[in-house]
Amino acid sequence: MKRFFSIFLVLSTLVTLGAGCGGGGGTASTATEKVTLKFWSVFDQQDAYRELITKYKGAHPNVDIQYRVFRPEEYDKELIRALAEGTGPDIFSVSNSRVGEFQGLLKPMPTTLNVSSLVTQGTLQKKTSLVAKQESTPSQKAFKQQFVDVVANDVIMSYQPDPKKPAEQRVFGVPFAVDNLALFYNKDLLNSAGIAQVPANWDDFRSAVQKLTKYDATGGVAQSGAALGTGKNVDRASDIISVLMMQNGAPMVDERGKPAFDTIPAGTQRGIFPGLDAVRFYTDFANPVKDVYTWNDTFPGSVTAFSRGQTAFMLGYSYDVAALQAAAPKLNYAIAPLPQIAGGKQMNIANYWVQGVSKTSKFSDYAWNFLLYASSPANVTSYLAKSGKPTALRSLIGTQSTDEKISVFADQLLTASSWYHGKDAVAAEKALTDLAANVLAGIDKPEDAIGQAVRVVGQTY
Repeated sequence: MKRFFSIFLVLSTLVTLGAGCGGGGGTASTATEKVTLKFWSVFDQQDAYRELITKYKGAHPNVDIQYRVFRPEEYDKELIRALAEGTGPDIFSVSNSRVGEFQGLLKPMPTTLNVSSLVTQGTLQKKTSLVAKQESTPSQKAFKQQFVDVVANDVIMSYQPDPKKPAEQRVFGVPFAVDNLALFYNKDLLNSAGIAQVPANWDDFRSAVQKLTKYDATGGVAQSGAALGTGKNVDRASDIISVLMMQNGAPMVDERGKPAFDTIPAGTQRGIFPGLDAVRFYTDFANPVKDVYTWNDTFPGSVTAFSRGQTAFMLGYSYDVAALQAAAPKLNYAIAPLPQIAGGKQMNIANYWVQGVSKTSKFSDYAWNFLLYASSPANVTSYLAKSGKPTALRSLIGTQSTDEKISVFADQLLTASSWYHGKDAVAAEKALTDLAANVLAGIDKPEDAIGQAVRVVGQTY
């Protein structure tokens, strides 16, 4: 899944389905040319792709797909090394915030693909044989209609291989799923505090946190109402800060595509500073002088604290469900939509992996053909069922809306958004968490701290 963080690799499980060997070029030279595709990713175990690969092999028996999953902390290093040495994968996964960072290593989707597949011909005497043919890929209009809006925003980028020709917009990858933030809550703690309704807006959320927080004799937090306010021990703090900024009307990037979350949009009410106010709102939960003080650096990571019943609320992604099940299978919790600003525009943030084709792949047409096959409504359902992730396809949202485990995330897909993190997404995320830490610690004036964060992110564009 996309648990976010750099993209990285090592160890792993190597599963080969089918047979064949490598060689050749970007398009098949003969109908029976043997093709080997190496597919590298993180988090998803081989079982998530087994059915997809087996079905694709059934239609393309000349293709062998080797899937390999790596430890996230080593993925970046190994991926870059392998690509530089010419031993890298044909297909590899990249987090949605880093597609721009890896753009130079990715081959955009062509308009047509030359691949071989089984075709049955004849009437009385039917004969099935492997036939080379040319297939069209989806238009950008069709691509946008198929996937939820955030996908096009992340994977369609400017492409200009020839400086003498104008740049064009091209698709640089496809997701099999799209995740987004939701509110996890401990049902027992809310029941004990007499909170019958899960807060749907941030005003009610603050009130609930105050009721849920318990202090010890020294004024320390004995029971946390929510895992919010700090950077180091709040999982995906940068995403949470980002979505608070976006909900509050802060422009994450301007019309030039540059970071601008320190600016005040025209027409904003006097005295309102969207980006900075969002950071202050977030850090209040870890500020001892605020009435919503409920969290500090003494707690473990937010997912761990929630699993132990140390905090009543946490913001998390669908992949956290598996982590909670492993850590605390008897925890009495549920999941609700991400709180919004009362009367404001519905807004969430997306966090997911994009599968792209290596620029150096010898079989890029087959690689793209497999990705389009695997991400289609007819085929991706096996992956979604195995991985337990929200769909990336508009047409499948309704089918997941009735699934208790995934419905909250599916129902928020159409309001999920993202922003371009530049050529160093890790640095951009750190800039946001550092911003929160500096505001909380009073190291800089808040307006100086947010300006510095914008400059740090801007240096990677």
